[in-house]
Amino acid sequence: MNRSLEIEKNLHDVRERISKAALQAGRDVAELTLIAVTKNFPISDIEILKKLGISNFGENRDSEGVYKAVAVEGIWHFQGQIQSNKLKSICSWSQVIHSLDDLRHFRMIEKFATHPLQIFLQINLDGAKNRGGAHIQELFALAQAIEANSLHNLAGLMAVAPLGSDPNLVFSGLRQMHLDFLKDFPRATSLSAGMSGDFEAAISHGATHLRIGSQILGSR
Repeated sequence: MNRSLEIEKNLHDVRERISKAALQAGRDVAELTLIAVTKNFPISDIEILKKLGISNFGENRDSEGVYKAVAVEGIWHFQGQIQSNKLKSICSWSQVIHSLDDLRHFRMIEKFATHPLQIFLQINLDGAKNRGGAHIQELFALAQAIEANSLHNLAGLMAVAPLGSDPNLVFSGLRQMHLDFLKDFPRATSLSAGMSGDFEAAISHGATHLRIGSQILGSR
């Protein structure tokens, strides 16, 4: 199949599933932001997505994001684990960071970023070190630091469902964490949750930002 037609069909199917899940949850699909995760895919695929109306793109690695964001105009999201030595570069090309979990990294963002960033704080839901994130209580001081900053914005919370977990159970718990978080940070209304294998469950539990790659672009 022609690559453009393949991506168009996959994207249509994903959008249909998003609309159906939103309807079932009693939500307005306009509340949802679809982020096409382009990790390991070529610029030509991103250009196809752009022509199909996608404007939000996600990258897990600075080494890819730094040149793709120059090649294709859009809203670029960094969603991988943050490394100190990559932060200056990440701040140069991304508009949204989904994976902040360390106050030291935010102090570096304050130093390096010259444009406003939307920042999500990553919760670690199972304690696995290789997934990134922190315990929800550890994120409050970080949230306060972002809110005290005049340039950057605290968007909300982000999480990745642990492998093998029940996404409905996981995202139900995440939703409650977000509701509790909103009591102290009422402007942090966004929730970045849901990927190719679980985005419908995430929608049913309040996700606003969906990070979808393989369902749109295929296997890497």
